[in-house]
Formats: sequence, structure tokens, C-alpha cells
Amino acid sequence: MTRPNLIFVLIDDMGWRDLGCYGSSFYETPHIDRLATEGVRFTDAYAACPVCSPTRASILTGKYPATVGITDWIDWGGETHPAKGRLIDVPYRKELPDDEHTLAHALGEAGYTTWHVGKWHLGGPGAYPTAYGFDVNIGGCEAGSPGREGYFSPWGIPVLQDVDVPEGTYLTDYLTDQAIELIEGASDQPFFLNLWYYTVHTPIEAKPETIAKYEEKARRLGLDQIEPFVEGEPFPTEHKHHLRVQRRHLQSDPVYAAMVEHLDENIGRLLDTLERTGIADDTIVIFFSDNGGLATAEGSPTCNAPLAEGKGWMYEGGTREPLLVRWPGTVQPGSLCAAPVTSTDFYPTMLEMAGLPLLPEQHVDGVSIMPLLQNAQAPHPPLERDAIYWHYPHYGNQGGTPGCSLRSGDYKLIEFFEDGRLELYNLREDVSEEHNLAEEQPALTAELHARLVAWRESIEAKIPQPNPDWDES
Repeated sequence: MTRPNLIFVLIDDMGWRDLGCYGSSFYETPHIDRLATEGVRFTDAYAACPVCSPTRASILTGKYPATVGITDWIDWGGETHPAKGRLIDVPYRKELPDDEHTLAHALGEAGYTTWHVGKWHLGGPGAYPTAYGFDVNIGGCEAGSPGREGYFSPWGIPVLQDVDVPEGTYLTDYLTDQAIELIEGASDQPFFLNLWYYTVHTPIEAKPETIAKYEEKARRLGLDQIEPFVEGEPFPTEHKHHLRVQRRHLQSDPVYAAMVEHLDENIGRLLDTLERTGIADDTIVIFFSDNGGLATAEGSPTCNAPLAEGKGWMYEGGTREPLLVRWPGTVQPGSLCAAPVTSTDFYPTMLEMAGLPLLPEQHVDGVSIMPLLQNAQAPHPPLERDAIYWHYPHYGNQGGTPGCSLRSGDYKLIEFFEDGRLELYNLREDVSEEHNLAEEQPALTAELHARLVAWRESIEAKIPQPNPDWDES
């Protein structure tokens, strides 16, 4: 059989409402919106964690972060972890285990050429993409962001420091250039392009002329006259106890908007390349984000409303993501799918897309979403699992606290480890998670909590312990 090319585009920190096709009130994304017009848009797609490295691990392994052992963003130098509040963060792995048979391994063994372009953040030297099945690595290392040097070259990314480009080259443009060059030089073999952009992670930087466009737009809409932030409670950790959580309540940041537009322009260039080289109909494009938008700290450049909170939190704003899939000849253009899916599902799904046998002993937490892609808008039975699970036993840099949660059908249950508090929401009726049903529906709360506890015990998930030095004052 002729196998399709696979392009997996992963954005860093893009929120659920950061695209025009998801209802952004300020950003302009016509090229990315084209993927929704020509493919399927998922409304209830989830990252396996509210921060980056664990979700990235889940994509490549088909396992939940707690299963693979990477439960927080990889602080490779170890300077800031473990965080301490009422509890003490649990230890976790700082690189992918070398015995994981990654998605790149599986596709490579089936004859795919495998390329990684962009952010990695799954291990330091010796644990870069080429150690996990990728033939090519451009830009992937332990760096979680472009560093102090920012998005304009020279970048603070170790594996790109010797790249010969004009000073001031924008990182998102460069990575797209490299991806296009790989596509243009591809052989007759099918390829898997793992295009993981650094954008829209901090530092929030864009080209001056595009920033000026959105400054004018903000003035025209009167957004420059509205205070975009509300103050919340202080951070619940010792190292940030003097700061307060700052929540953005509308999309209005011209620099972030410009950054999103630069990304959109580059996705347009990528799609144009597929058309120009004549392989668009033979190429599947998947677009996703690794966690929710940054909306409660570290500059709070975007807003995820109507979802609650954002990156680093157990609420929907931390884990619900944009997911677009274009697959000519299989996915009906303009489809809309409301079935819950999660990032562990990509591994078995891409195997099935490629006509390869599943590897259930590897992608133990993933379920192929092929039935949804083949008939996205039709009513269909739930995928073969009882729930989607999250385990984040850490304090988020953005103000979130350690917790564990599940979604089963329309209901989501969260357990917060600091005080054992349980919160239950009907997401179909209350996507903003404003009405806690735990006391109104005690039987359902108890049932879902028992399932949550049984799940984390079955995988021996680590639970944070009390901090003996914590002072409530």
C-alpha cells in the first residue's frame, strides 16, 4: 500500500481559544483556520498534562505522564524543583526512558523517514531526538524556550548556536524553512515530520511591523482602554509566596497577537509547500498544542475564557487544546467532533493512519481515534476506555496546585491534594467549571473518585507529601 506522509505540528502554550476557528476575539489565523475548513476540528481534545514535557512524552509513547514517569516540565538543571507549599513536589524523570519504543521508532521500522524539527524538552545531551528513533534533529535539545536571547537570532538554544543565519532571523521562520527544505528534498519514502515549534512560549516577541498592526487594532476596538488583568490570591508556594496570581480576562496583547500571526503565516507556507510539491493529497496534517494558554502568570499574554484558568492548572484552561486534522479523502472537510480525545491517542492513531499494526503493549493509555476521523460528525459510541485521566502532583509556575482528575462522559472530577477537596463539573453544561456539583451529586462524586484512586494506584502514581516546614501564616 501507499502510506501517507504524516506531519504533526505541536505548538507550545497555545490556548484553546487562540485561533479564529475556535472563536478568538482578537488574533487572526486564516491559514490555520484552513485546516479546520478542509478537515475536522475537535472541540474536546486534551493534553495529558497542563505543562509541556509530560504531554510531549505522552505523544511519543502513547502513555500517560504518570505511567512514563515524566509528570512535570523538565527542569534539566534542577535549579527550581522541587517546589514547596503545603506539600512537597514529587520527584520525576528528567528524560524519556531509553527503553520506550517511540512513535518515531515504530514509523521508522515501517519505512518512514523521520524528522524532528523544533522544540524537544525531553532530555539533555544523549537524550535528544536521534536517540529515540528520529533520523534528523533540527533544533531539538533540553532548552524549553529560546532563552534570554529570544526569538531573534542568535538564539539561546544550544544546538542552534552555530547556525549560519542573518542576525535577527525569527526562529519560527527558520524552523519552517528547515521543514520545507526537508519536504522538498524528500525521497519516494513516506515521511513523518514532527514539527514542534517553540512559539508561542515566552519570551513573547514578534516583528515590530506586525506588533504595530495589532496595536492599531486594539485602539480601534477600544481594547487599549480596558484593564486586561484581575488580581487573584498569592501563589501557594514558598518561592513565589510574595506574588499574586494575575489573570488575563480578555485577548488584547498586541505582541502575542503578532506572534500568533507569525505562526499562522508559517503554517500557510508549509501548506503551500505541500501543494507546490504535489503531495498535499498524500499528506495528513495534525495541529495540536502541548498545554493551555499562559493566562494566569509570567506575563499572562492570552485569555482562555470561557475556560477556567490556563497553563499549569487542573481546570479546562490548562489542558483543553485546539486539535485540527486534515486528511484528504478520509476526513470530511468542515467536520466538527465533540468526542473527548487526549494526547496519548496520537500514537495508535498514526499507526492506523499508516496502515500499521497497533502496539498495545507500548501505547497502553492511548486509543485510536480513527472511527472519529472517518465519520466525525455522526453519533458514535464512546472510544474503548472508561475515562481520560490526569495526574499533576506539582505546583505550577502559573499558580496551580497539585492534583489529579478524570473525565468520564460529560463529567469531570478533580481532587486537589493540598486539602483533599473534590470538585465535580458537568462540562457539557458548565464548560467554565463554575458550579461544583460534588455536594449535589455525592454518589457520582464517590464513584468517580473511587475510579480515580484505583487508576493512580494501578500505575503507582506518586503523591506529594506534607511539607513539615509550611507556615500557614
